[in-house]
Amino acid sequence: MVDHPRARKLAERIQVIVAQMLDTRIKDPRLGFVTVTDVRVTGDLQNASVFYTVMGDEEARQGTAAALESAKGMIRSEVGKQTGIRLTPTLEFHLDSVPETAEKFGEVLLEARRRDAELAALRENATYAGDADPYKKAGDDESAESDGDDQDDAAATPAV
Repeated sequence: MVDHPRARKLAERIQVIVAQMLDTRIKDPRLGFVTVTDVRVTGDLQNASVFYTVMGDEEARQGTAAALESAKGMIRSEVGKQTGIRLTPTLEFHLDSVPETAEKFGEVLLEARRRDAELAALRENATYAGDADPYKKAGDDESAESDGDDQDDAAATPAV
């Protein structure tokens, strides 16, 4: 994907404008504690995706989504006024799932740490099932081979 510098600058500007609008001008009671996390603008500057997070439960998220959808026109007109570009991009609001994903990831890491501690505790009291060193030593091989070689040679040669 090509990184367009103009689209990146416009996305940064839109993020600031939307955050200011939500803080000062939008007075919808359904609007919760919203943070604009990211804005992505297409290369042709026609569409802007605004990602946001909301502190609270599912009801607060739904109320905020409805408030943003109803205020979309006013926010878009303010973006057009403040950016001064010929065609104002359409705005799409998306709930950012990064905080929930990070929380789940943290829980998985805690579970892994707990299992590692259990495994370390089991290892402390563990003993070998057989010998501590199950491999044959060099000295052991020579005596075993010399005893078996005489018998193998006699059995391998046919009687004439």
